[in-house]
Amino acid sequence: MLYLIGLGLSYKSDITVRGLEAVRNCQRVYLEHYTSILMAASLEELEEYYGKPIILADRELVETGSDDILRDAKKEDVAFLVVGDPFGATTHTDLVLRAKKSGIPVEVVHNASVMNAVGSCGLQLYTFGQTISMVFFTENWRPDSWYDKIMENRKIGLHTLVLLDIKVKEQSIENMARGRLIYEPPRYMSISQCCEQLLEIEETRGTKAYTPATPAVAISRLGSAAQSFKAGTIEELSQYDSGEPLHSLVILGRQCHDLEVEYLLEFADNKEKFRQDVIADQEFFKPAPWTPPVETDD
Repeated sequence: MLYLIGLGLSYKSDITVRGLEAVRNCQRVYLEHYTSILMAASLEELEEYYGKPIILADRELVETGSDDILRDAKKEDVAFLVVGDPFGATTHTDLVLRAKKSGIPVEVVHNASVMNAVGSCGLQLYTFGQTISMVFFTENWRPDSWYDKIMENRKIGLHTLVLLDIKVKEQSIENMARGRLIYEPPRYMSISQCCEQLLEIEETRGTKAYTPATPAVAISRLGSAAQSFKAGTIEELSQYDSGEPLHSLVILGRQCHDLEVEYLLEFADNKEKFRQDVIADQEFFKPAPWTPPVETDD
């Protein structure tokens, strides 16, 4: 059996009881270690809590070495641990499909992820549209395909969850080209860098999917004891020191309910300004008033 087990967002004890029982019954335990991190637990603490040694599964192992993960899974239990939920922000359908093609039974144990915990900022989950990922820009690579998704969300009034890039066990282009297994230090995108990249692409595109004055909410260390929120415009948040990772951002949609705004005011430095920013932003993509069709003589 292959178990895909969600670990939750922060603590070693965030794992569900069913997930913990499964881990303790498995012969091998892998921890997916490139899409997110468990903020309040080290590898050693997890091993002690589970009573099992843990194999770190980096991108290379998961994407090209899945046969090793699935080895002997027909006759023994293997756990694949994922921070958050196995099918939350990052899905692992490829691993599941490979297991099923090999006749290996699969069981999924779900848990909290950023996709549902984001509701703790006060915005209603039903009013979220497509989620996007913001990657680190480089000198020669500044992808902006996500821009169109923000535009689509904003046109129908929905909020956009922006997941910020992390780099764990990544190689530089030079080391990769030379075949040197030297890895860069881990990097985690900040709220300010995300907002700077948003503003850069809007300036380049110029079609106002959002503007510097568009309201947003910064979410830091979601699910941990140090969880925090900051409401402001994209321009204001581009100057915001969001502290230790992990971070995400929500760009507000035009249809922002009064209760959502009331909740967000708790996180704004200038409450009245933020309220007025939301009111002004609701004019963007506002549908034209309905007028009855003009009757014509046939």
